[in-house]
Amino acid sequence: MKKVITYGTYDLLHQGHINLLKRAKDLGDYLIVGVTNDNFDRERGKLNVRNNVLERVEAVKATGYADKIIIEDYVGQKIDDIQKYDVDIFAIGSDWEGKFDYLNEFCKVVYLPRTEGISSTMLREESQLVVRVGVVGCGRIASRFVPESQFVSGVCVSGVYDVDFAKAANFMVEHNVPNFYRSYENLLDNVDAVYVSTPHLSHYELAKQALLAGKHVLCETPMVLNADEAKELYEIAESKSVILMEANKTAHCPAFNHLIAMVKSGVIGEVVDVEASLSKVWGDKSLREFDPAQAGGSMFELGSYPLLPIIKLLGTGYKNLNLYSRIENGVDIYTKGIFCYDKAVCSFKVGLGVKTEGNLVVSGTKGYALVPSPWWLTDYFELRYENQNENKKFFYKWDGAGLRYEIQEFVSCIVNKRFSSARLRRRESICMANVMQQFAERKNFFVL
Repeated sequence: MKKVITYGTYDLLHQGHINLLKRAKDLGDYLIVGVTNDNFDRERGKLNVRNNVLERVEAVKATGYADKIIIEDYVGQKIDDIQKYDVDIFAIGSDWEGKFDYLNEFCKVVYLPRTEGISSTMLREESQLVVRVGVVGCGRIASRFVPESQFVSGVCVSGVYDVDFAKAANFMVEHNVPNFYRSYENLLDNVDAVYVSTPHLSHYELAKQALLAGKHVLCETPMVLNADEAKELYEIAESKSVILMEANKTAHCPAFNHLIAMVKSGVIGEVVDVEASLSKVWGDKSLREFDPAQAGGSMFELGSYPLLPIIKLLGTGYKNLNLYSRIENGVDIYTKGIFCYDKAVCSFKVGLGVKTEGNLVVSGTKGYALVPSPWWLTDYFELRYENQNENKKFFYKWDGAGLRYEIQEFVSCIVNKRFSSARLRRRESICMANVMQQFAERKNFFVL
C-alpha cells in the first residue's frame, strides 16, 4: 500500500482544497491529512477567527478523500508523522515549492498545482465581518490591547473613552486610534463591542450599560467582585444575544489549554491537589493597586489567575474555602486560600508585597504536572512520574503580551455566534466572582 500525507489549515474549505486533496489521493492508495491546530496563522502574523480545528477536521472528512485525519501541533511534526505512519509520498501545494525539499530524506516530495483564483485568504477578505471595538479606560493594559489586536483578523479598534478626556486624546494619538469620545454613550453609538479595562469597581456598570445597548463586551479580569452581578450580566448578554467574556489572558493561552486538556484526559491520574501562586513586589504604594477605596490588594488584583486552574480542573462545586491574609493600610499584601473538594484539596497564594515561588503544580494519582514560574504566561510544562524515564516536557511559543489570544476568541465568538467560550465558561467566571465576594465579605477569613 502506497501511503500519501498532506497538510493544510483547510480554513473556509473551498474547491481549491478539494482539488488538492483529490490530487494527493490519486498519488497513492491511502491518504493521511494533517490539519493544523487553532494557532495555524502565527507564521502569517494573524490569528483568524472563522473555523476552529474541529470544524476544519469535519470539513476535510466530508470530502471523502481522507483515509486518516491527524492534528498538526508542533514544528517538526511532519518528519515524525512520515516515520510514524511509514509514508511514501509527501504532497503539498506548489506555492510551497522548495520549502519542504528537506523531507526528501524521508520520502518522496511532490508539489501539486494549486487551483488559480481561489484561496482561504481571498474568501476571508471577501466575507470578513470587521468588529469595531471601543477601548474603555486608558491604563497599562489598554496600551497593550491595541497593538495586540493588530494580530487578529476581523477586529478594528475604532475609538477610545476615558473619564479623563486628555488621557483619551493622548491614547488616540499614541496608538493611532481613529476617534476618542467625551461620553461613554457616544462611544457605544459608534462601535460593535467594547473592551473594558477600567478599575475593578467600575466594571459592572460599564459592562451592563454596553450589554443593554446591544454591544459585545470583553471585560478585564476580575470581571466583577460579586457573583450576583456576574449572573446578572450574563443573563443580560443572553437576552440581548451578545457576547460577554472575561479577559483572563491565561485562560486563552494555547499552552495552558493544552495542559488542562491533557490533565483532564487522565495522563497524571485523578487530580487530588492544585497549588498555584502569583506575586509581585511593587515599591510604589501610591498605585491604584494599594488603594482600598479602589478594591486594591493582591486578591482582587491577582486572584483570578491562580483560581483559574483550580476551577478549570476541579470545577465550581468546592465544599469549603478558607482565606488567610496579611493586611497593611487596608489592603491585603498577601493572601492564601485553601479549597476543599470531595476528593481534593487545593491552595493558592497571591502577593503584592510578598514574593513567592510562582509555580503551578497539579498532583495526581499517577504523576504530577509542573508549570514553572511564570506559569500564568505558560510556554512550557512538564509531566513527571515515579519512573523518571516516563517524564515528558512540552514547549510552546508565547506571542507578545498574550492578549491576542483572548481577542481572537472574543471575535471568534462574535463571528460564529458562540455565546460561551469553553476556555472560560460562564459558570467558572461566576464562581471566580463568588470567591472574590467571599473575600470582600470576609467569610472564613483570617488575618495573619
